Amino acid sequence: MKYEKKSKQNPWGKSGAKKKIAANIWGTHAVREAWLNPARQIRGLYITEQTLKSFEDILPERKTPPSIIDKKDLDRRLPSGAVHQGIALHTEPLPEVFIQDLIIKTREQENVTLLMLDQVTDPHNVGAILRSACVFGASGLIMQRKHSPELTGILAKAACGAVEHVPTAYEINLSDTLDKLKTAGFFAIGLDERGEQSIGDIKKTGKTVIVLGAEGKGLRPKVAEHCDSLVCLPSSGPITSLNVSNAAAVALYELSK
Repeated sequence: MKYEKKSKQNPWGKSGAKKKIAANIWGTHAVREAWLNPARQIRGLYITEQTLKSFEDILPERKTPPSIIDKKDLDRRLPSGAVHQGIALHTEPLPEVFIQDLIIKTREQENVTLLMLDQVTDPHNVGAILRSACVFGASGLIMQRKHSPELTGILAKAACGAVEHVPTAYEINLSDTLDKLKTAGFFAIGLDERGEQSIGDIKKTGKTVIVLGAEGKGLRPKVAEHCDSLVCLPSSGPITSLNVSNAAAVALYELSK
């Protein structure tokens, strides 16, 4: 396979003008999983010579040839502070997922866990939550369309490839979505530090959706009203709240026991 390598004399093409890189996923784990996902349409792979050695084993999975690029050049082309690890990918978005898709996908399954995020906007947190969802076998993630980050960039890097394995649905109204899930047999658990019952005391059976709110604000009142139960995390220290991504990991662990 031939690789596109920039000339040392004129690395930006005949005109000398720097070419833009439309990369939207970076980091070794995120790029590797996206590259191996047959649902992805890949437009370009940008990689340093050093990183190429650890990626050559899966290059044949795609016909797209990689473009070899210097690390400093990649630093300049990506958003400031992007921890790219010498690799970046330009890819089309994954096919859109809706709540009905998740309901149909899990219809024949007895034990299902979904996660719902109520205005959690930090891509680092959402990415970490997706990673935990993947580790603990959650069947999907639901976010509000208006106040949620895209499944690219920082979020995809934090998710370490989980974006490719956990279907994510963006819905307009979370309260209505909860009603649809409950009609489909899901029990809605809202995570709230003021909850009177600990999530560790719940005996999970059947289908469950865990609803988490933004840090500080927590669940919005209307979303909380549509939950079947409000629960807190088991705690014994002077601080009773966790970062939302850590709270999601603990909740998933407790329900998996």
